[in-house]
Amino acid sequence: MTALRPERESAAGGPVDPLTDPLPDVLAGGHSSPWFRAEQPPQQVQGHNLSAPQPPPADPYAQLPADAYAAPPQDDAYVGHSPYEGGPGRTASPETYPAPEAAEEPYSPVPQAFRDDETMALRAADPARTDEERDETPPATTAAGAEGGRAARRKAAKRNARPGGRRGTGRRRAGAPAPEASGTPGGGGEPPERPRTRVEARRAARARKPSAATVASRAVGELFITIGVLMLLFVTYQLWWTNVRAQQQADGAAHNLQQDWEQGKRKPGAFQAGQGFAILHIPKLDVVVPVASGIDKQRVLDRGMAGHYAEGALKTALPSAKEGNFAVAGHRNTHGEPFRYINRLTPGDPIVVETQDTYYVYEMASILPQTPPSNTAVIDPVPAGSGFTEPGRYLTLTTCTPEFTSTYRMIVWGKMVEERPRSKGKPDALVD
Repeated sequence: MTALRPERESAAGGPVDPLTDPLPDVLAGGHSSPWFRAEQPPQQVQGHNLSAPQPPPADPYAQLPADAYAAPPQDDAYVGHSPYEGGPGRTASPETYPAPEAAEEPYSPVPQAFRDDETMALRAADPARTDEERDETPPATTAAGAEGGRAARRKAAKRNARPGGRRGTGRRRAGAPAPEASGTPGGGGEPPERPRTRVEARRAARARKPSAATVASRAVGELFITIGVLMLLFVTYQLWWTNVRAQQQADGAAHNLQQDWEQGKRKPGAFQAGQGFAILHIPKLDVVVPVASGIDKQRVLDRGMAGHYAEGALKTALPSAKEGNFAVAGHRNTHGEPFRYINRLTPGDPIVVETQDTYYVYEMASILPQTPPSNTAVIDPVPAGSGFTEPGRYLTLTTCTPEFTSTYRMIVWGKMVEERPRSKGKPDALVD
């Protein structure tokens, strides 16, 4: 049985108020003063130091008996702490004293400092972060002493990892898309793609490889393109470059021939194959081309010159002969093409053959548009089909036809009308 003790008195001599007594006895009712608190470390709550002496709060129930305090009021200083918990030898009865629900944390406009769980040191709040970003920060990275420890923080960091494989710090940059919009776990986007196995990777690589038919079609296409480019280059060479080159060679040969005539190096007579001995003028076509001995393609015709039929069974007379047919051949297309437009000649057009001592003037008489290459009678002393019936001094020009082919031959005949020595000057056909 508990012995009775006299009531303690205050320093002023009056009775001590049991509600303000820091060391109350256990009453017969089975509970102590509702203001009793277990020994706790000093706390800082909203600017109040709980370890400092606090003035007793105003008690609106001070006149009531002690057993009437079933649920004593709580001010802001005791939010989150139950007055019925703790204390040595004290056990709160859940039926009698139900624990109050956790109060919501009051809003504070001052940014809270984040605690570094690794170093247990405080760090300044990021001023660039908004309230919404702080709310979205996982509790494991912001609350001190969070449950789970380092493993939970690492998992939270992985969940907030940035795109590109770099691990995030749990913070989201301003303007970055929310996790729900980026397809991260827990969001509304598509889940990340599952890594492929080695077999799947090999199958995908084989699927990306082109088939044999595709490779063959590509090779054939490239071959056709190459052939087309080569053909284009060949046509350009034949139709353009051969003319440029042949005209240069023909002009050089004519210039050298005239220099030799001035120096008296060349005399009428037999000439070597490929040797120039005369210059052919066609004033109507503006043609000036040297004439060489022979009709060799590489040494004469392809160099832009006209070739004299002077060998074998096709040998014909020279212009200086008193009687005979002076026959020459030339290209109609490519390699200088000196005879390209001889089909435009009409009867009476002058054709002049210039030698070292004399100008031989012919007039165009007739034309044979097409004949087989085997028709050699067109260069006979009295050419067949020319309209001439008796021997005389004639001129025959032969070339290929149609253009850009060598299927047939075109023949133009002329008859000498004037033999003029160089000492008397140029004939009228060349002066005009």
